[in-house]
Amino acid sequence: MTKQPLILVTNDDGINAPGIKNLIQAVLPYGRVVVVAPDSPQSGMGHAISINRPLRLERLDLFDEWDVETYQCSGTPVDCVKLAIDVIFKGEKPDLCVSGINHGSNASINVIYSGTMSAAMEAAIDGIPSIGFSLLDFNYHADFTVSRYVVEQLVSRVLGEPMPDHFLLNVNIPKVTLEAFRGLKICRQADAHWTENFDERQDPRGKNYYWMVGRFVNRDRGEDTDVEALKNGFASVVPVRIDFTEEFIKTWLENKWTAFR
Repeated sequence: MTKQPLILVTNDDGINAPGIKNLIQAVLPYGRVVVVAPDSPQSGMGHAISINRPLRLERLDLFDEWDVETYQCSGTPVDCVKLAIDVIFKGEKPDLCVSGINHGSNASINVIYSGTMSAAMEAAIDGIPSIGFSLLDFNYHADFTVSRYVVEQLVSRVLGEPMPDHFLLNVNIPKVTLEAFRGLKICRQADAHWTENFDERQDPRGKNYYWMVGRFVNRDRGEDTDVEALKNGFASVVPVRIDFTEEFIKTWLENKWTAFR
């Protein structure tokens, strides 16, 4: 009998987010599903790990109707992946890790801040094929129809044709109907950034505090970026690698900084 693929599902919006429920439904036909997700929202946590506080892992019956083993973790999205591999799987690597479906975009520079993508990245560091999924809709009652379709398309492909080690996919899905959806497009990350300001306020005791607000600025006019694809009704698929070494600059430095020789 052929062994079913083992699929780890996680997120950063928390175990009760609608996005993770839709992600579970989409991957159920493809293998044995185990869910390990934060017990509360962890958006914007990036690759944070818990080193100064204990972690709690609690078994839930939240998705027992689908025969899905489910846990909530008191830590970050990355903590969830680490605990899943070491404690739940006893060092066994799952065949696939999927993270999301995030409420809101993780396109362009957002990949740096995203807990959704960092969870997938942690799995990729361990050599596990990984995908992070995000829907460009913050509404709690968002329509995940297109998202589930995209998940099905990519999960079946990655399980059938595994990616090289230490790579992952950053997948963002536009807020469109299934009829308006134009398909998947492999893209590069747009050159964009956030311009932040800090709104100074006072609490009831007269002490100052600050609330960060920001504006997303896309300075990239290329037609092959994730931001452009999403604007035109495509789901963007950006391959991401763990090694941040920039080979061009490395060679340039080796040639220019001769004093180090």
